[in-house]
Amino acid sequence: MRSLGYLGAFFGGAIAGAVVGLLLAPEKGEDTRTKITGAVDGFMKKHNIKLSRKEVNDLIDDIAEAAPEV
Repeated sequence: MRSLGYLGAFFGGAIAGAVVGLLLAPEKGEDTRTKITGAVDGFMKKHNIKLSRKEVNDLIDDIAEAAPEV
């Protein structure tokens, strides 16, 4: 359960950072998406976290519900 807390915090920060980054990014969207994907993959490997697609989707739904409307 502790790893899900870290993961939730990471994804929450990643989502917020991605939104700001996309709004202010001087690069093409494809390059930005590649960097975001690499950062998430690197974090998952570094912390030895393995989640199924359903678990990731559930986590995204939880974060979306907890985040205030923008």
